[in-house]
Amino acid sequence: MRRLFFLFISAFQTLLLALAALGLILLAMGLYAYSAATDRADLSIGPGQGWGRLLDREAMALYSELEARAEEINTPISTDSRMTPFEIEAGEAAYSIGLRLQDQGLISDAGLFGQLLSYNGIDTRLQAGDYQLRRNMSMKEIATVLYRGYASRNVITVFPGWRIEQVATQLARNGTMDGNQFLRLATEGTVISHPLLADRPPSASYEGYFMPGTYHLPDNPTPEHLIARMVDNMARHLPPNVLELARQRGLTFHQVLTIASIIERETAQPDEKPLVASVYLNRLSPTSPIAYLQADPTVQYAMGYQAATDQWWKSPVSLDEYSQVDSPYNTYLYPGLPPGPIANPSLESIIAVLNPAQTDYLFFVCARPGCEGGRHVFARSYDEHLQNVAVYYGQ
Repeated sequence: MRRLFFLFISAFQTLLLALAALGLILLAMGLYAYSAATDRADLSIGPGQGWGRLLDREAMALYSELEARAEEINTPISTDSRMTPFEIEAGEAAYSIGLRLQDQGLISDAGLFGQLLSYNGIDTRLQAGDYQLRRNMSMKEIATVLYRGYASRNVITVFPGWRIEQVATQLARNGTMDGNQFLRLATEGTVISHPLLADRPPSASYEGYFMPGTYHLPDNPTPEHLIARMVDNMARHLPPNVLELARQRGLTFHQVLTIASIIERETAQPDEKPLVASVYLNRLSPTSPIAYLQADPTVQYAMGYQAATDQWWKSPVSLDEYSQVDSPYNTYLYPGLPPGPIANPSLESIIAVLNPAQTDYLFFVCARPGCEGGRHVFARSYDEHLQNVAVYYGQ
């Protein structure tokens, strides 16, 4: 019996020793985890996923790579404290953002920046906007700023088919900047230079060269800044060989924009734009039996602001009024193209001019009075056109 008692005591002591050893192991593991958590916090950004994702094997491997370069992530690339403007467009990929940050000397490695974003689960959550960054900010600090969206809240949306006066009015209404100053500089057309402006007539405004879209602007934006942004944004969306594509059609880029702006005001239907482009290009052909474009929007542009109805595009416009508007923009009175664009066209309208439908159409008319529904019917001859007018307008 005594022997059994001593055996029990011995087993109990062994169990206690084992539990104590296990406790020490768990304590050590806890201390290690705490230490690791503290170290890994240097790689965590705000409420991003951070080191808690290390349960995932892929995240553990990613962390190991980042840990080896933690000093690079947490040390600024320079001591330069000057502000550097940096813009993120809506929907821009993290990889593109990283490359531009690297090109501007704000970070050392775009790939490492992308890994940091991915590790924190924020690679698809950077905020669009205009930022003021510094080279004495660390990579982690820059990622944090772009993730949390410390950008200006000055936002302006330019809609397709707007003329520069409408952009100026919107800027003034938003309190973004002095609309009159913007309009003056946009009309003078001399404050910026850009390859897209190369064949623009010397006295021409920037009408037509502003890419429609939403622009996030810095605090206290200037007209020069916004004008440059909108022209540069157009260049980024166009095919890189757009000037050559225009020349292949026997057009300058300024003429392409002029036709595109008319198309933009004629139809909002993407599938109709190449057809409308074909009509105007056919009329501009040296062999065309019609010397006049006879585009209603050009007359509306020439008529300008209508105080009685508070609109820039008079609608409806009667045929009787066309003969009373003596302006080179009146394509019923003056042959060929007007002097320049009448509005800021969408990318779809520009592409329609560069790649029009191949037709022999010379006419089109709204399929319903007042163009309800925005659809048109097309005709090859004047007789066919009159038949369409009779069908849809009873004339």
